[in-house]
Amino acid sequence: MHVGLISDTHGYLDPRAVELLRGVELILHAGDVGSLKVVEELARLAPVRAVRGNVDEGGEAGVLPLVEEFTLENLSVHLVHQLDPRNLPAVDIVVFGHSHRALVQERDGRLLLNPGAAGRRGFHSTFTVGLLDIIQGRPEARIVEFGSRAGDRVGVS
Repeated sequence: MHVGLISDTHGYLDPRAVELLRGVELILHAGDVGSLKVVEELARLAPVRAVRGNVDEGGEAGVLPLVEEFTLENLSVHLVHQLDPRNLPAVDIVVFGHSHRALVQERDGRLLLNPGAAGRRGFHSTFTVGLLDIIQGRPEARIVEFGSRAGDRVGVS
């Protein structure tokens, strides 16, 4: 299974992120969506599971759940915006956002994934998405950078 990971779009879906996610079977958005239009655009590529982040509270994306838990290829997944690293859920894969810092890390028998930030707003210096492949029951993930604030005017808010 080929899964796209995105977070912290803050209402803007970069066309380069769309191209990187083209061909995935599922997209997981780890919050701070900013606008349900982002979810609608992503849904043109593949089914989407999305959670709300702190930026979504009080806005139209506030209808999204805080947490999603589900199974992919017999692996349990926890999707959330803000992760408390002191209280990791008892699952195989945790996908989260909020920090705007991309991360792929194994910890305590779990795979922790933060796709970083794909939107124009925020304090991040690079624009990233994640790709997760589940092959024969084993998850493999990577982060893909598609721009930076230093040399990319698209990233400046």
